[in-house]
Amino acid sequence: MSKSAPFAVVAVISVVVASIIWWYTQTRSPETWTSAEITLLRSLWIANLPTLPANKSNAAADSLEVAQLGHQLFFDKRLSTSEQVSCASCHQPERHFTDGLEVAVGAKTGVRNTMSIVGTAYSPWFFWNGRKDSLWSQALSPLENPLEHGSTRMQLVHLVAQDSSYRMQYEKLFGPLANFSDPLRFPAAAGPIDDKTLNSNWLSMSNGDREAVTRVFVNIGKAIAAYERLLVLGASRFDQYVEALVADNNAKTDMLSPDELAGLKLFIGEAQCINCHNGPLFTNHEFHNTGVLSGPGTLPSMGRVEGLRELLKDPFNCMGQFSDSEIAECEELRFVRTGDELIGTHKTPSLRNVAETAPYMHAGQLATLTEVINHYDRAPGAMVGHNEAKTLGLGRREKRQLEAFLHTLTGPVAADSKWLAAPGN
Repeated sequence: MSKSAPFAVVAVISVVVASIIWWYTQTRSPETWTSAEITLLRSLWIANLPTLPANKSNAAADSLEVAQLGHQLFFDKRLSTSEQVSCASCHQPERHFTDGLEVAVGAKTGVRNTMSIVGTAYSPWFFWNGRKDSLWSQALSPLENPLEHGSTRMQLVHLVAQDSSYRMQYEKLFGPLANFSDPLRFPAAAGPIDDKTLNSNWLSMSNGDREAVTRVFVNIGKAIAAYERLLVLGASRFDQYVEALVADNNAKTDMLSPDELAGLKLFIGEAQCINCHNGPLFTNHEFHNTGVLSGPGTLPSMGRVEGLRELLKDPFNCMGQFSDSEIAECEELRFVRTGDELIGTHKTPSLRNVAETAPYMHAGQLATLTEVINHYDRAPGAMVGHNEAKTLGLGRREKRQLEAFLHTLTGPVAADSKWLAAPGN
């Protein structure tokens, strides 16, 4: 045997041992969960999602008949001036009620990424900057937005009054409609919007007529919200794993792969995701600045600070005249958090179905989960305000594991299939 042979044998053995170690670390399950970790996992389990909170600002929120009307309105393209855009144009059931685009496209191209509406009835705030505080007031905003439906409240009221089916349902649920047939009192199109002609038409109407129109407009939003409250989240593979785990602490289960389990450990630990993405919906419903760049060709978003300005002067907020709440019942709005620390902050989205709802961030700036994880790993400085995130220093394998875990959060909408398509389909 040559003098070099022992070294060759050692080299081969080293490669074999390294391969065995690599295989073991790639395929073994994570260490046994501690009792504290199991408690944390239980807090993320969808079975611990509380009963849907009442929406006192919408007295019709839990009426199935109102939801049926809202279901029809949600899919009706006549709610747009072009008759080409419905709520479902951007909130597509087959895409978990998102649209797959960087920013929404309605009557024109918008400026914000479409957030899923599944499970959002649990949230106290709506839109990326939280400028609305109820599902019904959120539903009204796109209708008069020139980038989305591009309609006016007068057009929408004429639709409800002139469509025999809508009129019959509306009057059964909300009471008799006024006579809106006089074109001198009620123009074909009018509303308190930026368009000079349409706004002039609105201002030419009496205060009483404007209030009557707005009341019907509000009820359209409340009907759509009643439908959207039926869109709740179902269990994912992650939830099935936790269910098995809590039934028998540390039970061996192959519901999640070793990489997915390692990613879960990172999620609740070193990667710090759970700081903001917590609870059964994987969101704290709060606003955070995470140093995301502005959308292409746009100025940095002021986020929650701008949203608060709009919210506090919104006639459709919880304390407004069209709310069904008593002012004392509007705790979220009365004690809303303000301050300069909210500059550049945006709403924490749910991570439920996150693998199916790309692109990400408030203007769709990040195309893939890989890009999102890399962004949080780097924690770059914010364009405005202060990035709350800290550099993580994750390795490539850890990033892949974290992404693998996020795929386990994909689950169905826990609603009757009839609600997941246009009426009659």
